[in-house]
Amino acid sequence: MKKKVLVILGHPQPQSYCGALADAYRDGAREAAADVRVLTLAALELAPAAGGSEPSPDVRRAQDDIRWAEHLVFVYPILWGTIPALLKAFIERSFLPGFAVNFREGALGWDRLLAGRSARLIVTMNTPPWLYRWMFGRPGHNTMKRAILKFSGVTPVRISQFGPVNRSNAVQRSRWLDAVRALGRRVA
Repeated sequence: MKKKVLVILGHPQPQSYCGALADAYRDGAREAAADVRVLTLAALELAPAAGGSEPSPDVRRAQDDIRWAEHLVFVYPILWGTIPALLKAFIERSFLPGFAVNFREGALGWDRLLAGRSARLIVTMNTPPWLYRWMFGRPGHNTMKRAILKFSGVTPVRISQFGPVNRSNAVQRSRWLDAVRALGRRVA
């Protein structure tokens, strides 16, 4: 049976290097015969209808894609130390009680409604990864891995980070694309 993979591009500019990484993962996963869907957050209408609290039709379709998927792949840059505002807005409008979690009345526990899924974070940054870890404590990684995905039941969550992008050359960026394509091939 084909593995169901959802690639979520969280960069506000789809034609960015993150877009190329998302394409590389998609291509590698398809080479491995996975069933792949791609969700480009910049193309979605995230805001609920005027005066409404229900998710927008685009967000509902994205939730359906997440329910369908067995493996979630988030591709995004680290901006100002954490995840892009676009990705944060998507999480806030889609990972809602009743979709991602259910809080138990009168108890401290919660039900993790996205259990049974795994995730890969493909993250670019202009900060050297060692500096991001040791000086800043990896706040963007911790937010996505622990506070959002694991909290919702998604596990394991693996992180692949690439940087500094602003100091890389075409050869290095090509190697990173090859590495991400290989990650996609291993998903199935």
